Amino acid sequence: MSSLLSDITARLVPISDTPALDASVLVADIVKKPRTWVMAHPELTLTIEQQRELDDSLARLENGTSFPYVIGHWEFFGMEFEITPDVLIPRPETELLVEKAIVWLQESQSRKTVADVGTGSGAIAISVAVNAPNVNILATDISPKALQVAKRNAEKHGVSNRIKFIECDLLPDRRPRSADSSSFTLHPSSLHLLCANLPYIPTETLHSLPIYGREPTVALDGGKDGLDFIRRLLNIAPVWLAPGGSIYLEIEATQGLKASSLAREAFPEARISLQQDLTGKDRLLKIDLSLQTDT
Repeated sequence: MSSLLSDITARLVPISDTPALDASVLVADIVKKPRTWVMAHPELTLTIEQQRELDDSLARLENGTSFPYVIGHWEFFGMEFEITPDVLIPRPETELLVEKAIVWLQESQSRKTVADVGTGSGAIAISVAVNAPNVNILATDISPKALQVAKRNAEKHGVSNRIKFIECDLLPDRRPRSADSSSFTLHPSSLHLLCANLPYIPTETLHSLPIYGREPTVALDGGKDGLDFIRRLLNIAPVWLAPGGSIYLEIEATQGLKASSLAREAFPEARISLQQDLTGKDRLLKIDLSLQTDT
């Protein structure tokens, strides 16, 4: 390891679980080179401007700013997304939802209308759009600043023509105003797939976590039991979901039974199941509707 990386790593040790990795990623970002190039050039030295940028970044990290916000981007599902303090940092566990959604959509050419509720950076909606090119997606968020980040990410990945960004609370109850000034009409029973990674950390728990105050609270705080937003979404979802449609909801690991019970109340005839993440924890609530309708 170069002297430069060694010095940065030592400075990051008190504030990072992966100081050597963070040091190399940070330098690569500053010099605009791949991390592998940085590791292969131990003689690397920084210009005065680059050193100033490094010092500023290290100071922000030491003051508690999360690493992805300092470098301004983060990888999710094999793609790079712009990240600002207005959006939640995408987590690897959310990739489970995306994987299942893509498989479900690819199983039928008739499944074309998707909603990503609480889109944030747009990571879910964009990942689905890139990998399931026959779908159109409604991406909603209550934060106009988050929607602007999501829109830039959609443009970056070439799918902005298939995603409509809507500023609203969960799902629109009337013809909404689109963040990109184009019209979008959501009809009852028109959604084939509804995806959401809503705030699900109980308020009291959140306040005791290191993440509190470092990422947007509005994207994390799920109320007293962590299920406020999921409960609200399940109350209105039956109006929008098409026959044979599905809902994929990311949940907190201890909420499986309670979330399943809420889903059963909203969709008594649906198939409801829990999917585990790579650590074996409940992470995804699936609700699958029957194609049969009342006659």
